[in-house]
Amino acid sequence: MTWRECRTDEHALVGSLMLALYEEDPAPTPVTLKGALRTLGRLEAEPVRGRAVLHGDGFGIDAYALLCSFWSNELGGEVCIVDELYVIPSSRRRGIASRLIGGLAGRELAWFRDAVALELEVTPSNARARALYARLGFAAYKNALMRLRM
Repeated sequence: MTWRECRTDEHALVGSLMLALYEEDPAPTPVTLKGALRTLGRLEAEPVRGRAVLHGDGFGIDAYALLCSFWSNELGGEVCIVDELYVIPSSRRRGIASRLIGGLAGRELAWFRDAVALELEVTPSNARARALYARLGFAAYKNALMRLRM
């Protein structure tokens, strides 16, 4: 199976995968199942905001990603942000994340085909993910990410 959009009946399962991601790589602000389900519902109701996509092999879902976008004046087009990407531990090192990134970059997947760039965040201490993203062609850029919570 390849990457596909998440269905409403899969929200609870994906919510549990979201919690697993944040258990492995805690965020500065705790993520709850209620918040995860709110995100999935919002993306489903307003697809212009982004997509939740899943990967599975017929025996269940083994990965999810949240894809969002914004318009960049500097780059002259839409930037697809891989906001979250999680592969369950038993399915890692099988190329699942690489196929998502490759499919997006090669415009083979249905989402954000007109994007001029892909962007993502990675925890500085996550050496495995940093190595994967570098191998896929991602590079740090000079601007620092800053955030003001409201």
